[in-house]
Amino acid sequence: MGTRLIPQRRGKGGPAFKTPSHRFYDATQYVHVSGTMRGQVMRLLTDPAHSTVMADILLENGKRMTYLAAEGLKAGDLIQVGTDAALRSGNVMPLEKVPEGVSVFNLELRPGDGGRVSRASGSSSLIVGHDEDTNQVSVRLSSKRVRTLSPECWATVGVASGGGRLEKPLQKAGNSFYAMKSRNKYWPVVRGTAKSAYDHPHGGRSFGKSSSVSRNAPPGQKVGHIASSRTGRRRGRVEIKNEGD
Repeated sequence: MGTRLIPQRRGKGGPAFKTPSHRFYDATQYVHVSGTMRGQVMRLLTDPAHSTVMADILLENGKRMTYLAAEGLKAGDLIQVGTDAALRSGNVMPLEKVPEGVSVFNLELRPGDGGRVSRASGSSSLIVGHDEDTNQVSVRLSSKRVRTLSPECWATVGVASGGGRLEKPLQKAGNSFYAMKSRNKYWPVVRGTAKSAYDHPHGGRSFGKSSSVSRNAPPGQKVGHIASSRTGRRRGRVEIKNEGD
């Protein structure tokens, strides 16, 4: 009997595939306040769960807020959170108060969800316009997709910190090993064709053979192109018919 496939092991669960949430900081949730409240950046945190630097904010009411830091934010800076916050990088406000052409990040898709999009390092979204008829705000995301959100959704003004992270290569396999280990990611990922027949259904054979499997295959063999009619690139000449023919 061969070894179990990675999807089979991952589906069963276990410490090898469990997220090490005990290493992470608190969730980045906005503290919705009435009016406007000031806060001070107590320290900057590096969280393995986020590529963006996090900021520990102490609000003037005594509550603490951990959220994604904006580019250029440093310890000791003062920020504002609320509906009447100034339009300055690092401040948190609802989308209805953000004018057109301003970059924001860590947007809420629904009011109160804490932020769902534009959270990666160096990412941001752009406010496209405010529709008075539908009372919606059009936002162009980092993927160039335009979405309409509620004006009560909150966001942080500016660009997420840590931009240019991908410009520096990891250079060594050891750096990638520790980066994956901090988040308990399965690494390295080995191709099935590079394995032996004992370890994978695609292993133990030369290249060029079909990777298709039957739809009725057992779970231990159901990997690759399942019930595919064809694989690979189309070969041969493709005839183009004229519109007049």
